[in-house]
Amino acid sequence: MSVFIDKQTRLLVQGITGRDGSFHTKAMIDYGTSVVAGVTPGKGGQTFEGTVPIFNTVADAVAATQPNVSVIYVPATFAASAIFEAADARIPLIVCITEGVPVLDMTTVMPFVRERGVRLIGPNCPGLISPGLAKVGIIPGNICTPGNIGVVSRSGTLTYEIIHQLSTNGFGQSTCVGIGGDPIIGTNFIDCLAEFEGDPGTRAVVIIGEIGGADEQHAASFVQTKMKKPVVGFIAGQTAPPGRRMGHAGAIISGAGATAADKMTAFEAAGISVMKRPADVVPLLRSRLE
Repeated sequence: MSVFIDKQTRLLVQGITGRDGSFHTKAMIDYGTSVVAGVTPGKGGQTFEGTVPIFNTVADAVAATQPNVSVIYVPATFAASAIFEAADARIPLIVCITEGVPVLDMTTVMPFVRERGVRLIGPNCPGLISPGLAKVGIIPGNICTPGNIGVVSRSGTLTYEIIHQLSTNGFGQSTCVGIGGDPIIGTNFIDCLAEFEGDPGTRAVVIIGEIGGADEQHAASFVQTKMKKPVVGFIAGQTAPPGRRMGHAGAIISGAGATAADKMTAFEAAGISVMKRPADVVPLLRSRLE
């Protein structure tokens, strides 16, 4: 089983002919994802790799191919418009890979997305993968194996490290979701944790947080009160000095509760087994699943 994407995923790629869009579209097709359409204004009527039809607008692509997921690879300047277009077309799941999207843009995007009743993952995220079923975004498929461990993370490359640790030690994944580290994102920890809790194919969950904000504390409260499945957690930025940005726009220690120590304490209080380093994920999972 999986969450958000599976073999029924019909993917639309916005920005399919750009450098990043074309590279990752090939990778998604090679993985077995059903890419049904692409959108690049002015290139309607062409095809990608001779098989995927390209349209000028999302509305045209939806009318012709009925996608149920869209992934966005466009420059930050145009990312909000791309999300608006996909949401207006009522595509149920929109994944925005683009980094550097202005926070002010997201303050207008999120109300629009909610009004349309669709889900946004990202921006500034690696996307998601349900191993053996579908891949949407940039998570490397070769490090993933099918299984029953759910992964949700604010960090991109750290997600890959955790997945590698899991796969090489016999712990396959149900779905791995990178939610992004920007201050305003479409899908948070709690959204993903709720999906994993309700997924019969997920046995345990790994949550990867960062310094900055209070999302990890909110997630800890949800785990403590709403989840029965075991959860293992890691907080990145344990050595970060106060006020120093560490990778993500949202990863800045700026007040009480935002440090790694604060978040690790909240995790432990909620019954989440806390890793000191990524390699600890395997023994901690084993201890929770025995």
